[in-house]
Formats: sequence, structure tokens, C-alpha cells
Amino acid sequence: MGLEQAWYKRSRWLCVLRPLEVLFRSVAARRRQRFRDGIQQSWTAPVPVIVVGNISVGGTGKSPLVIWLVEHLRQQGYRPGVVSRGYRASPPTTPYFVTSGSTATEAGDEPLMIVRRTGVPLVISPDRVAAAKLLLEQTGCDLIISDDGLQHYALNRALEIAVIDGVRGFGNRRCLPEGPLREPVERLDEVDLIVVNGAAPEAVLDAGHTDKAFLMALEPGELVSLSSGSAVTADQWCGSRQVNAVAAIGNPGRFACTLETLGFVPQLRRFPDHHHYSESDLSFEQQLPLIMTEKDAVKCDHIELENSWYLQVDATLGEGFSSTLDRMLSRWPPADRNAE
Repeated sequence: MGLEQAWYKRSRWLCVLRPLEVLFRSVAARRRQRFRDGIQQSWTAPVPVIVVGNISVGGTGKSPLVIWLVEHLRQQGYRPGVVSRGYRASPPTTPYFVTSGSTATEAGDEPLMIVRRTGVPLVISPDRVAAAKLLLEQTGCDLIISDDGLQHYALNRALEIAVIDGVRGFGNRRCLPEGPLREPVERLDEVDLIVVNGAAPEAVLDAGHTDKAFLMALEPGELVSLSSGSAVTADQWCGSRQVNAVAAIGNPGRFACTLETLGFVPQLRRFPDHHHYSESDLSFEQQLPLIMTEKDAVKCDHIELENSWYLQVDATLGEGFSSTLDRMLSRWPPADRNAE
């Protein structure tokens, strides 16, 4: 049994890691307190910053929520931009402006996926402040979304949104390495909104957190051909329902379940999150259609693939989330509205 499985099965042997967990928790708390006390300086942008993050490691659905936020904020009149770390990216410079022509090696898979889906201005850098400054210098954005930025306290924020995996929850509720948490569950006391991906908030959260929590569902969209860009719905699919599938995401089992709900019988090949694909990774004995996630697809530009598709997913937010978010942002109206 791997460490991640042990976290969520609450294996008893993990208690041997308790001293390291206590140390990790203490270091994280002291680091945060240093920012609060002003010992370490944080920077306040001249525009509102919305942080989207989580308190656990692994995939929780942050990227679909970021895409939803970009589209929603545009509808409200904002000109959003995004900053991200660019995990496992090797950009030619830092900070680095991601474009639709960037490669996944340069930009990281999630930032590139967000840009190709939305066209939003996006800058990656381990230094979120430097990324935000470049974004403001070179674009007219009037709001910044900090992707996976909950623990990056050097960049001040107007709002914090924590995303929780509703299926896996908090595991054994311990911090690393004994458990999956980057920060204790009590950190949710301080965030502005909680989004629970795939389960009712009351089934996952402590009672004190449900009043600011909303359900998010990831709805499967169209299947898009990697070679032609043509798209079909699952109902329009004319090929074999038995398919090969690959997933290099935080929770590949969720992807397999989604394919099954669409009527496919996937032979899933799992890879570590953010894995960069080679041709051999995508070679199968059975010549069946290959389906992958949108996040995987951006890492396959260099590979010629036939009969290969990616499945789009779209976030839908529970009733009241949009109006609650808009009310919270009313203190910072779009720049164009301010000019009127």
C-alpha cells in the first residue's frame, strides 16, 4: 500500500510519522505567523486578488474552478488575469507569460490548459509577487486569480477560496507526511468560501464550515479529437465503447468513473500527476480509441496520435455561489465601471 492510499484508508502504521507531522505543522504555523507579524513582508496588489487553493496535496478540482471563475468574472465586467507556480515547468525565463503556443514543458500542464481553454493572461513563477507584477505591467487586468496560492502568503489576498475533494475528504486529517494535509483543517475557519468537489458539503466538512460551503460538480462535456480538433458528445460517439485511457492527474480513478458513466469501458493506464508523456506511454497492444483528460492532452503536442481524444469537463457551482461571490467582490467593482 502506497503512502497516499494509507492516508485515505487511515492506516494505523502512519503514527510512526507523528514526530515529522508535528514538526511540519509547527514550521508551517511559524511561517504563516511571520507574515502576520510583519517579520516577512507581503505585497498588496493594486487590484483584488482571489486565491484558489486547497489544504491537502493532490488534485481537488482547482483548475476547473479557475476556468469557471475566469468566465464568470468576464461576464461581470472584470478583466481577470491568473498567476500560477507552473509546477514542473521549465520556462525560458521567470516570470514567464504563458501563451497558447507555449509547450507544457515550458508552462506546466495546468497553466497551459487554462490558457488554451480561456485565453486569459497568465504568468507562472515560483514567486507569485513577481508574477503578479509582470501581469499588471503588461496587461490591463483589474483582478488577479492566484491558482493554488493558499499557502503563498507573500501575496496578499482579497478573497480565499478553498477547494475540497468531496470524495476523498481529508483522509486521516493529519498534516504531511503522516497525512495529506498542507495545513490543519482549522485553516478553513479563515477562508472566505469553500467549494466541495463531488459531494454535499455537510458530508465532508465540520459543522462550523458548512455555512460558507458550496457544491461543485464536474460535468463531462465534448470529446475533442487531438488530431483534427473536431468534437462529439458521448451520445454521438460512433467508435468502440471499449477504449484505452490515460490519466496523469491527482485522482485518476475519478476520470475512469466519469468515462464509465458516459458508457465507455476504459482500460486505464495511470501515471503520476503532471507526468510528461513519451510515445511509449501511449502505445497499447489493443488498437482502441484513446481518451485522456484535457490536462493530459496539452502534453501530447509532440506526439502524433490517431483516434485519440480528450474529454472536456466543466465546473458547475451550487446555488448561491455566484451571488455570494459577486457580493463579496462588490467592494472592488471592475475598472471600467469605476471609470463611469
